[in-house]
Amino acid sequence: MLHIFARLGGALAVFGLLIPTTTSFFTSSEEFVVTEKSGTNQTEVYDNTGGWVATFTNGARTVALAGPQRTFSEPAASAAVASTVHVRLLPQPFAGTVDQSWLRSAAADTSPDLLDMAMQYITGAPALYDPAGLRIAGDAGYGAASADGTLQEGADFNDYLGIRWDYAGKSDAPETSELKALDCSGYIRMLFGYRAGMPMTLNPAPGLLPRRSFQMFEDAPGVVVSKSTAQVKTFDGMQPGDLVFFDAEADSAGQIDHVGIFLGTDTNGKHRFISSRKSSNGPTLGDVAARSVLDGTGYYAKAFRGVRRL
Repeated sequence: MLHIFARLGGALAVFGLLIPTTTSFFTSSEEFVVTEKSGTNQTEVYDNTGGWVATFTNGARTVALAGPQRTFSEPAASAAVASTVHVRLLPQPFAGTVDQSWLRSAAADTSPDLLDMAMQYITGAPALYDPAGLRIAGDAGYGAASADGTLQEGADFNDYLGIRWDYAGKSDAPETSELKALDCSGYIRMLFGYRAGMPMTLNPAPGLLPRRSFQMFEDAPGVVVSKSTAQVKTFDGMQPGDLVFFDAEADSAGQIDHVGIFLGTDTNGKHRFISSRKSSNGPTLGDVAARSVLDGTGYYAKAFRGVRRL
């Protein structure tokens, strides 16, 4: 039998999200305790001992789940992120009712979640192949080089894969110069779209994940967690797996031009993200040329403009 009641105690703020002091890996016979967080659009699920199991957000497919601790790190990063929060996608946006069958399946799933998959493209990541022999992951570059050596935007998920992708009314052929490369938004589409199954589009359309970072901020599915025309300095309501957006380049001032994924609080107490960048020639959570943190006065911190949960 499902219990529904208001639960206010036994939790603390982690990653800017109310997450309980203990996590739990429940068995199929345990009951769920479902709590609607007062004053928010979220629903939390606990096991019958009070251990946190999951957090759902109205209108979003992204779900935060309790799971085994793992550490995200790379040599270029000054600090690592140790996290027990796993991220998976619902088949449809959450509408207020927890699908217990889906939750039990997701909590028992030992395959890589979205954050694990994000690490499968950093420098030195080994190549991974699907059953048909297509390379779907492994060390990714950022994009093709221009005549002066500058890396160019444009490498989408299908360019990395080297496959044609069909959209409604349009077919997109891969660019051979961008094989095994992902620009910042192409990286997001690889993870949430191709790997996790969120439908995609080349141009904004309801319910579909668009191509460009500014389009993702304004028109992607899900919910906006925060939005500002100036530096975002508070991290309330954020959770791992959220997309973080930046207005970083002078030639596009006033428009979002970069997107990453929030990983969590690192060992230095900073909010760390992962993104595909020109300076690192591909996905990184490191600090080459600029720190991958949202706090303070660094390049990306000053450019931080908002958060969307898909």
